[in-house]
Amino acid sequence: MKDAKYLMAFSVPLSVFISIYFREIFSYTSILYVFLFIPIVELFLPTHLSTFSEQESKSRLKDRFFDWLLYLNVPIVYLILFYGIYSFVNYDIQPYEYFGFTLSLGILLATNAVNVAHELGHRKNTFDIFVTRLLLLPCLYMHFTMEHNYGHHKNVATELDPATAKKGQSLYHFWITSVFGQYKNAWQIQMKLLKNKKASFVSLENNLLLFLIYQGLYLTTIYALLGEGALILAFLVGVISFLFLETINYIEHYGLMRKKVGNKYERVQNTHSWNSDHIMGRIILYELTRHSDHHFRASKRYQILESLEDSPRLPFGYPMSMLLAFVPPLWFAFMHPVLRKME
Repeated sequence: MKDAKYLMAFSVPLSVFISIYFREIFSYTSILYVFLFIPIVELFLPTHLSTFSEQESKSRLKDRFFDWLLYLNVPIVYLILFYGIYSFVNYDIQPYEYFGFTLSLGILLATNAVNVAHELGHRKNTFDIFVTRLLLLPCLYMHFTMEHNYGHHKNVATELDPATAKKGQSLYHFWITSVFGQYKNAWQIQMKLLKNKKASFVSLENNLLLFLIYQGLYLTTIYALLGEGALILAFLVGVISFLFLETINYIEHYGLMRKKVGNKYERVQNTHSWNSDHIMGRIILYELTRHSDHHFRASKRYQILESLEDSPRLPFGYPMSMLLAFVPPLWFAFMHPVLRKME
């Protein structure tokens, strides 16, 4: 079955488990896998541009295999996360191992928690909403879905969207403006929703307030059961996970802006997000890299996202693009000539 390729998404949790179980120099297994092995492999593998017929799309939408692949991430993420925190508390971890542990668990949450929550967060049924929140909880980013759905998708590629990186903006400056800007926007959205429902600030309708409580209880429980070191690790892992998310936001929309027609912006098109058809990134991130089609039609599920011919294309896959973004001069050197060709 050709769609069994999506099982490769679990190779990242496996690499994180190896990092934790074997420790020592193996603490860096997941880091080397994601940011060395995958980028090298993607340099040599061909990209695949694909579309689906109407019948194929309907068939893939009915296939529950694609949903169960997402749901399986909940037990996998939580088991490996708590195994990592438990190992940190109960074993003599060297400083260099601690660095590997922390980054590895951050990668786990970024790829198999936040990314899966992004996919499920566009769905409206109660179970998928519950799974989305479970996955965002250890990432300390539960407000993400609210701002992403009601803010980012509406304002993408405009000055109003903090999750759209401007041409010439470094990744590190973007982290600050995007993290704080999105949180501010999420509260503005929440207050409007409360007003529309005529609900008070302290009520079960205030999801952002509930999210703060849930995240506080999560960290408090870790502290009560495992101590201060575990609390610090859990906090750092959560921060690293959402910084990886913001790094992906950075490369997905860098320098792309919608034109203003009168007082309004033009309709969101597939030309307002960078696309990547590099196979490893595609299957490990559940087609997140076909981001152009995702923004063009946000309700489309990952298994039917397509590679639209006129979408702007990243020169490299996501892992390599992230590495370049960590060094702003290198990122600018590769991306600005591409942007100039599009002008």
